[in-house]
Order: sequence, then structure tokens, then C-alpha cells
Amino acid sequence: MRANARRVKSMPRASEQPKAPLVSVIMPAYNAEATIEETLNSVLAQTYTNIEVLVVDDGSQDRTAQIVESFAERDSRVLLIKQENAGLPATRDRAIKEATGDYVAPIDADDIWHPQKLQKQVQCLLSAGPSVGLVYAWVVRIDEDDLILEAIDIQTKEDFGSVEGNVLPALIYDNFVGCASVPLIRRTCFKRVGGYSAPLKARNAQGCEDWDIQLRIAEQYEFRVVREFLVGYRQARTSMSRNVSAMARSYNLVMASFRPKHPEIPDYVYRLSRSNFALYLSQTSERGGAYATALGLALKAIRRDPVQLFLQAGYLLTTFFKLVLSSVGRWIGLNPLNWARGIKRRLNRSRKEVPANHVAQLFDHRGPIHNARLDPVKRYGRIRWRRWLRILEMCQR
Repeated sequence: MRANARRVKSMPRASEQPKAPLVSVIMPAYNAEATIEETLNSVLAQTYTNIEVLVVDDGSQDRTAQIVESFAERDSRVLLIKQENAGLPATRDRAIKEATGDYVAPIDADDIWHPQKLQKQVQCLLSAGPSVGLVYAWVVRIDEDDLILEAIDIQTKEDFGSVEGNVLPALIYDNFVGCASVPLIRRTCFKRVGGYSAPLKARNAQGCEDWDIQLRIAEQYEFRVVREFLVGYRQARTSMSRNVSAMARSYNLVMASFRPKHPEIPDYVYRLSRSNFALYLSQTSERGGAYATALGLALKAIRRDPVQLFLQAGYLLTTFFKLVLSSVGRWIGLNPLNWARGIKRRLNRSRKEVPANHVAQLFDHRGPIHNARLDPVKRYGRIRWRRWLRILEMCQR
């Protein structure tokens, strides 16, 4: 009888089962009063609840700290850390230093998460071995009004945004992770590869710190992906991603540090990467209304990769047309592009069906979805698809 009692006593109780790993959500914030409330709501609404939320106020001069303090009073998982302005990389490093979780989930103070973002990424990381250091997911771009800026092209994400295992060659070729608010990272990765690259700020070269640390993690670990749209990446006119000059310097410094370390990656991969990034900066400038800058950057992309002339012919013509219209508008004192853009924004607002605080519905409200499975050569062109297959072959070596 005693033996049976001892056996019963030694059996684990439900309350003694291993706890789910703690996730440290790190959020740098600088003058983010316009967006941080919605961002925090999306974090605290996660179905995965074993989290701590470390918000580092980087010397804000608005109501950012007061808003975070109001959240901390209602939810003990939220912690506000104040510091003098030190820049984005140092702010993230401060949050990581204060974090106590097994996993780290960065998020910018103007982005939003689907409620199941962390749950699905944690499940993915738990099922993977210790060789996997980072799990990412798919991203949708949103504007200041939470409207999704693009049709959701599932096949393109499946073809170009689902690389797993050794991803370093593909990540040099293109930052398919998307943005800082996407990955879930093992905390041990930071002990091995270091923190965010603070020296980039000292050289006025901010913008690619996230890509830099993801590349350093890819040197040491494998990646996994959750093939779902789980992150809303806000594209605001005042965001740092609009500073194309600083981003270009940041990119050049990051790639210059990686190239000598990886002679096994052919030079043409870096050349194509430079072209892709110049085109990304061009499109960023075009969305911000800097059409002359956009055309100049597009021409840089074409010089580095002449194939872009054929791939981007329609974009070049459209941007040139917008440049002409905006120039004429300044001359006559009326910019028809701004007028049309204002009408479009008012129409979008009037048609918006999803409340801003219902983030799960926002991700389901995607507008047109392009999901017809087509032959990749017909869909993307022979050259583009063959290039990508060559990159994937490098990842498998």
C-alpha cells in the first residue's frame, strides 16, 4: 500500500507540468504616442500569454511614457524603462539586457501583431531542434489608418518568402524576413552573435540593423517560417524607413562587413542584392512622393542589374509620369497627385469595415487575394526564377 502511495505521489501533477517558455517582447519607443497604444493592445491580446513586455522609452518628448505607464498599471506584464535618447540599436540592446525570457520577440512601436502570432511561432520553435535560432512569418504593409496597402499574393510568399534551414545566401540576396517586428528569436542567439549594431547610428547609417542581426544569426543557426500573415508593418510617411540616404549607408556598411567573411558566396549575389535594395529604396521614395529620387534609385538598380529595365519598365513609366504631373502641379500651384491621393484616402476611410482595435479581423480583411497557382516561369519570368533557384541551391550546400 505504501509502495502504491509512493508511486502516486511521484506522478507529476497538472500544476507541476513544465511551464510554457517565457517570451520577452521588446519594444523601443521614441515619440510614439500616436501608435503605441494600438501596438500594445495587439501584444497584450496574444493568445500566448506567458510574456513580459519591456518598453524602452528612448527619451521621448511626447506622451509615450504616460501611455505605457497606464498599461503597466493595468497589466503587470508591462514594464516601462526610461533612458536618454540613444538610438534604436542601443534601445533594443537595453531591452534584451533587461529581458528574462527564453525567447525574444522584437516589435516596433507602430506595428501590430495578429493575436496568434506568438503562439504559432513558439510552437514552431518548440518543435524545432536547438540548431534553429529564429522563426519568422509573413508580413502585410499597412498605412496610418490600418488599411492594407497591397493585395495579398500568397504564391509569391510561398515561393520567395518561405526559406528554411540554412538561409544565409538567400538573406543576403533579399531581406525576406520583412521587418523588425517579425522574428521570434532564442535568447541564446544574442549571447552568441552579440546585440544590434549600435555603431551604425554613430555613422548616421540607421535602417538595416535588423537585417544585420538576422544575417549574424543566419551564420550560426537555421531559420523556420510560419506560413501565415501575422505582422502588420506600418508604412508611415514619417517613419525611419523613409530616410533612404541613411538606409543606403546602413546597407553598404552591413554588406561590407559580411562579404569578406563569406567568400563562398559569389560576387553576383551581392551585385543582385545591391540592385534589389536600390529598387526597394526607389519604391519607398515613390510612395513618399519623392519621384525624382525614386527614378534615380531605379536607374542605380538597373545599372547593377540591367534585367531590371525589362522587369520594371511599367514602374519606371508610371514614376516618370508622376514626376511630370507633380512638377506641373508645383508650377500651377495645384498638385493633381495630392488631390487624387486625398480623395483615395477619404474613400478608403469611408469603406473601412474593420475597427482599428480588432486586429484579428484586420488581417482577415485583405482585399483581393491572388492565390491562383501558376507556373513560376510564366509568373515571374525565366531569368528571375532561375536566379532564385540558384540561390536556393546555395542554401542547400
